[in-house]
Amino acid sequence: MSSSVNGAVNGAISFWYAHDGLPSVREPLAGDTSADVVIVGGGYTGLWTAYYLKKAVPFLRITVLEQKFCGYGASGRNGGWLYNGIAGRDRYAKLHGQEAAVRLQRAMNDTVDEVVRAAAEEGIDADIHKGGVLEVARTPAQLARLKEFHAHELSYGEKDRELYGARETAERVRVADAVGSTWTPHGARLHPVKLVKGLAAAVEALGVTIHELTPVTEIRPKHAVTPYGTVRAPYVLRCTEGFTAGLKGQRRTWLPMNSSMIATEPLSQEQWESVGWAGLETLGDMAHAYMYAQRTADGRIALGGRGVPYRFGSRTDNDGRTQPETIEALREILVGFFPALAGVRIEHAWSGVLGVPRDWCATVTLDRSTGIGWAGGYVGSGVATANLAARTLRDLVQLDSGQGLQTELMDLPWVGHKVRKWEPEPLRWLGVQGLYATYRAADRRERLSGAGESSRLARVADRVAGRH
Repeated sequence: MSSSVNGAVNGAISFWYAHDGLPSVREPLAGDTSADVVIVGGGYTGLWTAYYLKKAVPFLRITVLEQKFCGYGASGRNGGWLYNGIAGRDRYAKLHGQEAAVRLQRAMNDTVDEVVRAAAEEGIDADIHKGGVLEVARTPAQLARLKEFHAHELSYGEKDRELYGARETAERVRVADAVGSTWTPHGARLHPVKLVKGLAAAVEALGVTIHELTPVTEIRPKHAVTPYGTVRAPYVLRCTEGFTAGLKGQRRTWLPMNSSMIATEPLSQEQWESVGWAGLETLGDMAHAYMYAQRTADGRIALGGRGVPYRFGSRTDNDGRTQPETIEALREILVGFFPALAGVRIEHAWSGVLGVPRDWCATVTLDRSTGIGWAGGYVGSGVATANLAARTLRDLVQLDSGQGLQTELMDLPWVGHKVRKWEPEPLRWLGVQGLYATYRAADRRERLSGAGESSRLARVADRVAGRH
């Protein structure tokens, strides 16, 4: 479902699908059946889990159940940031010690290369370019946060991260008013839909059964229940991220946070010369209500931010449609970063949801007493984290089923982490709306004041959110 706002396609799931085409949908479940492992959710987490499990134990009968089609959710709508960020690392350092969190960070650094490797091995051309991640500061307060962030990342063992001043930043990307930046090589730009389509095809070629148009309404031990029948299996793995609230009993488990994006028309050579960006880095900033962007393989800028952050009752969107005011706000960010692009046309706008746990910590778990496992709560860092989660779920299932041994991945501090549920409505809606209004107010205050330290408003919001 799509519409047009000022000439831009609005919705139609995402620009990535408009660019690469919608997939042919696989057959739904035809009735009750059984498997060794049933995976609920056909996004990156579910597909990577099926991929690694089937490669490790080829005789396993694995079934993937997907409510629409593989990649309909965040895996087909994200910003294409394959990078080494992981939600909750600082909390894991407090809970388990700095060394445990350093091991988690190293695993994430390696995961970027693992996705690049696996895509190449499977012949998946997903427009991957490993140009790293550049995050810029545009105010004195942002610069102070940037330097603190840079030092913080070094404390987790990132020896190859670099800190730039205004001139060095401009040599990479000419962002208006940029006063500094930090760059890590552990990041790549990619086309999300090309990756998810290729991964689904690779999984099917290995002998995994995928049923699309098959919504799972309830997960219980050894059962995945759908309107078309029940799949019985010793292991049921929930890989539903931002759509988790739609499952019976899971409404308050992870909050479906909304993120919105725009894509420009292809830029001319002259326009690209005004912007720079020859290294194809993924681009972010140090605002509290931050943005993220990439230079696409066909010469556009795809840029995103929070927009309307949350829908009452944990509802999800209608095929990616986005409010006109959100599209305009993202356009203002684009032009603020690159004033020379004031006349550029926005060709597509879309939205999607990501999963946010109450403590903002990504987790991966297998309950050995029930055989139910899950992974997610990536808080927007899922393109790479989903791959690490999938390899960890593989190891957990292999160990529990007697097909494998204890591994280093199973000892990472996010494994088995428990988190309390979100507050009931209307507290949940009021809290999230107030939170992001506060972050935007903090950004405005910092821009206007020129102060060299973060707004107190943002620190209050962080505490309320449970992020620190």
